[in-house]
Amino acid sequence: MKFTLSWLKEHLDTDASLAQITDRLTAIGLELEGVENPADVLRPFKVARVIEAGPHPNADKLRLLKVDDGSGTPWQVVCGAPNARQGLVGVFGPPGTYVPGPAFTLKPAKIRDVESFGMMCSYRELEMGEGHDGIIELPQDAPVGTSFADYAGLDDPVIDVSVTPNKQDCMGVRGIARDLAASGIGTLKPLVIADVARVGAGPDVRTDDADGCPAFYGCTVKGVTNGAAPDWMQARLKAVGQKPISTLVDITNYVMIDLGRPLHVYDIGTLSGGLVARKAKDGEEVLALNGKTYTLDASMTVIADAVQVHDIGGIMGGEHSGVAETTTDVLIECAYFDPEHIARTGQKLMLTSDARQRFERGVDPAFLDDGLAIATAYVTQLCSGTASEITRAGAAPAEPRTVSYDPAYCAALGGIDVAADEQKAILERLGFGIDSSATPWTITVPTWRRDVAGKADIVEEVVRITGIDAIPSTPLPRLPGVARPTASPAQLQERRVRRLAAARGLNEAVNWSFISEKEAAPFGGGDWTLANPISEDLKVMRPSLLPGLLSAAKRNLDRGAGSVLLFEIGRRYFKAEDGTSIERATLGIVLAGDKISRDWRSGKAQAFTAHDVKAEVLALLDAAGAPAAKLMDFAPDAAGPGNHYHPGQAATLRLGPKNVLAAYGTLHPGTAKAFGFKPVHGAVMVAELFLDGIPLKPRGSAMREAFAPPALQAVTRDFAFLVDAGVPAGDLVRAVKGADKKHITDARVFDSFAGTGVPEGKLSLAIEVTLQPVDKSFADEELKAIADAIVKAAAKLGAELRG
Repeated sequence: MKFTLSWLKEHLDTDASLAQITDRLTAIGLELEGVENPADVLRPFKVARVIEAGPHPNADKLRLLKVDDGSGTPWQVVCGAPNARQGLVGVFGPPGTYVPGPAFTLKPAKIRDVESFGMMCSYRELEMGEGHDGIIELPQDAPVGTSFADYAGLDDPVIDVSVTPNKQDCMGVRGIARDLAASGIGTLKPLVIADVARVGAGPDVRTDDADGCPAFYGCTVKGVTNGAAPDWMQARLKAVGQKPISTLVDITNYVMIDLGRPLHVYDIGTLSGGLVARKAKDGEEVLALNGKTYTLDASMTVIADAVQVHDIGGIMGGEHSGVAETTTDVLIECAYFDPEHIARTGQKLMLTSDARQRFERGVDPAFLDDGLAIATAYVTQLCSGTASEITRAGAAPAEPRTVSYDPAYCAALGGIDVAADEQKAILERLGFGIDSSATPWTITVPTWRRDVAGKADIVEEVVRITGIDAIPSTPLPRLPGVARPTASPAQLQERRVRRLAAARGLNEAVNWSFISEKEAAPFGGGDWTLANPISEDLKVMRPSLLPGLLSAAKRNLDRGAGSVLLFEIGRRYFKAEDGTSIERATLGIVLAGDKISRDWRSGKAQAFTAHDVKAEVLALLDAAGAPAAKLMDFAPDAAGPGNHYHPGQAATLRLGPKNVLAAYGTLHPGTAKAFGFKPVHGAVMVAELFLDGIPLKPRGSAMREAFAPPALQAVTRDFAFLVDAGVPAGDLVRAVKGADKKHITDARVFDSFAGTGVPEGKLSLAIEVTLQPVDKSFADEELKAIADAIVKAAAKLGAELRG
């Protein structure tokens, strides 16, 4: 929300400085985004007089000027403006001045072999208008040498504040002025409602959609002349980022920003019969003022005549009935639209506007007559014309609401003791009605405060106006003695996993828990869809952490990242059989790009493989407390974690045949394509650790057992087995380890071979076994017995010892 300081003072009688005002805005909950003064960039430009003007010696269309800017020495300037002449008073930019229009800094230059210093400026070059046919002409009595910004009165800072969704009353300059006045920084000026002479019956307007548009007011003004708005209105609109269009359009924009009341003006000559607020028909279309065509459905409120739709109610008008320079008769609409209907329509159409921002927060339902009167007065004053009576269709929900409130509740809930009289004064300055004849008070909520529903909201108003800084800092009570750990086993597990993932070089990402339907589709879709999402791209509760990580990885690759290693710990959301919500703690991993960049020592760049992501999964599972030695490899299930993995290049790690602890491997090419990955990006490795499936150990002593290294040196033995190519190597390793749990401390595959000398369909797996003697060194007979046990255990999987 932007406004100028002078605009604010149209409503607020105050002597406070700009700094005092901006500090107070933040203090009362209107966060200051920034302050800009357009005069600052124009301050170096000076009022100057052309004391000589003659032809350029080498160019017929250029003039050679001598310009006096009050510095004592005239400047020589080459100028091409047709109105450049002796005696003209204009605006001069000396060398070194930044010119905002063309965006360059003036430097001495030679133009057709003649030196030129600085320039005489047009309105476009100073970004003060579109005029560029000639240089600015000022009155002859303009003081030469004065800063043009000071002379033109351009010193009017623009204040930008962030208005939270609950503060719909501050979506207009007057609402902000009211809050500042309530905080004691000034006095709110009374709102002047001009009397409008009205002749004749009002227009034919009605509402057939009492839910979406409870009230539809309108009047006509005939015989208008639509041209450019007055300079003061254009200046204020341009200062806050609005482009002046015409007087009629500018009036509606001005009233909306000034008072928070959106309106719309129709060209009566384009209408066929009266206007009605109704539900749209499925498939109806409207060409909006932004030049886009929108397809509507029966949940949306529109304003239409007997032939077509002219307005997406409360969001944007149609191009067909918009006013133009030739417009002579207009219909001014001032309606109340239901906030929830506006929000849903805007989300479906993915259409936002200044009007939508105000209507979906909730405009003042009691400000229909006054808002229409103010807009009509502007139209008749600036465009002439004769106004009709007002037609009022329907009724806005403006019934007064009351809250029972005990002033002592402020100290109990807000932590600040404000005197009852001061609380009453604050609330009255904010527009609340107070009946303090008995305790509790009866407080009447103003119609523009849709957010106030109970006594806690009243406390909030008193506290924010008094000042959050006035709340005393009170430490929480603490039990005597040494503080005890409070983290649960699940929290400790997440902490260990997060630290190890970062230590292994992965970068933590934090994504929304909401994704789009398109992103959820490759992962089986989402069980939960939000009824009132932030946007259409954030409406599905994520069934996996991978969509957010994949989108982040793609963004980083598109911006030149060579290698992307991301992880995230969060929740996935599902629906139980009984319809309740289930949240599952999960860790997601994405490895994309190059594992090793190209280098003269290693050659071409090397991509990540499924083995790389498996190494991360095993390390993190161990940190999470999973019994890594007992985990078994299985292929992913199509019905479970696996439909987004590449077939044959992925696996799951399970504790038993059903308890899946992790899934990892190459991302399915179809899923990669859906997220925008291209062949140039290479294969993408992903993994999911299902932390909720890992058995948690109860909290115990943090003390570790003393390290006791074995007294005898371990020995290793190598075994080479022929196995069917489909036998998982992990199963063979587990079988070998189980042959003698007392002496075998480790076993690992160190070679895998298929080819010459190995039968077709078979695989040679070489396993190194580590044997640890306990109280004496191994005898040959003991080693042979252990070896026989290993061969026997492997044989149960169909493995044969190679000769």
